[in-house]
Amino acid sequence: MNKKRSGMINNVLTYGACLIGSIFVLVPVLWMVSTSLKTEPETFAIPPRWIPETVTLDSYRAMWVDYPFLYYFRNSIIVTLAAVAISVSISCLTGYGVTRFRFKGKESFLGFVLLTQMFPSVMLLVPYYKVLNTYGLNNTLIGLGLVYISFTVPFCSWMMVGYFKTVPLELDEAAIIDGCSRWQAFTRITLPIVIPGVSSSAIYAFVTCWNEYMFANLLMADEKLKTVSVGIAELNGYYKIMWNDLMASSVVASIPLVIGFIFLQKYFIGGLTAGAVKS
Repeated sequence: MNKKRSGMINNVLTYGACLIGSIFVLVPVLWMVSTSLKTEPETFAIPPRWIPETVTLDSYRAMWVDYPFLYYFRNSIIVTLAAVAISVSISCLTGYGVTRFRFKGKESFLGFVLLTQMFPSVMLLVPYYKVLNTYGLNNTLIGLGLVYISFTVPFCSWMMVGYFKTVPLELDEAAIIDGCSRWQAFTRITLPIVIPGVSSSAIYAFVTCWNEYMFANLLMADEKLKTVSVGIAELNGYYKIMWNDLMASSVVASIPLVIGFIFLQKYFIGGLTAGAVKS
């Protein structure tokens, strides 16, 4: 009886902690959605109202009519998807190469990859600017994409090394004995097994690139080449803040992240522990 009662108490405490954590997460999101549906005077009402008296979609209309958010979203989608595709591809090749081949300096290479993640981003701003300016890529989507790839590849590569280590080498050897080339063994045998790891790396790269602000703000001078994170920040004016427009753009900017996580959720959860245990 005491054991059953103790189990019930543990369940109550667990669900209570989850409920409190959910409230901390959901309250800001619900307030953001509520504010986006308010009129401008109502956003400054005291006391604040959770449910708007007059529900309006004017802020969502203003995003596309009064502000150039169509360009912002187009730029973010192009740069982010390109960076994710290239980063994940390079990371998969890196993980496979490191775990399947022996070469001199392999441990030093892995240490260098991890070391690159220890530098603060602001420290790299001037070098990035000089390199892009030298090759005529400053203020271009290609240049910004290369910057994103440079700081997502190291962490994604480190993750993929862990995932590929969980795949037995005997699978590759058996595939090669059966007539597969090294490339076929990689694409047909090993890569499908580490799909959860690929999804986890893709989600990390997507969230990092989509939310990045500093490089996009300082490296892109053309108004039509700015990304959505920069566009949202620019709604914070010097003399006035349009809170309803700011929240509406934030809601729309969150939709791609939510959709991506929904479709990749089962792979992402499986990938959280796929590379955590050394076989």
